[in-house]
Amino acid sequence: MNEKTILKLQLPTDPTWVTNVVESNIEEILTDHAFCEQKAASNAITLIVQNPNLSDLVQEMIALAQEEMEHFKRVHEIILARGYVLGRERKDDYVGELVKFMRKGGSRTEQLVDRLLFAAMIEARSCERFKVLSENIKDAELAEFYYELMVSEATHYATFIRLAKKYADGIDVDKRWKEYLDHEASIIKSYGKQERIHG
Repeated sequence: MNEKTILKLQLPTDPTWVTNVVESNIEEILTDHAFCEQKAASNAITLIVQNPNLSDLVQEMIALAQEEMEHFKRVHEIILARGYVLGRERKDDYVGELVKFMRKGGSRTEQLVDRLLFAAMIEARSCERFKVLSENIKDAELAEFYYELMVSEATHYATFIRLAKKYADGIDVDKRWKEYLDHEASIIKSYGKQERIHG
């Protein structure tokens, strides 16, 4: 997978993030990852709560929330199998900066499209991070696990982009997505230094 062409991300993660940061604290990255999956499920549920009249979206978000919770369960099982305990939720500053970029106000359609693109952005970067993990981590079990999840996250990213275009109703989704990509490129420079999926 070439994230430059498929995900359109402008800045790749330095692989030394895995060798210098992640591998020195696997327990920490697993805890953070577990909560990322839980938050992704929560985001899908929020989209359902906010848009109950959009039956197609509701059906897709039900399936996505179930898949994200299954991922949460699998990460938690890995944590337990290694003798760890799920730690407390970590603050995700990267997501916080993306939240600030979401449109405040505007029509319900504009807010929906922006929330879908916000979700697509997180899925895209998560996918890219899982790819870097799968290719660089020495732990064979985790390398295989993150490769599998990379494929899943790419599908989720594509789902959110497709839904944004489906419900756009005259909004230029490609233009707004380019703005998201530019903003993400400006903030991601500060990350890739912690044992966090987005850190």
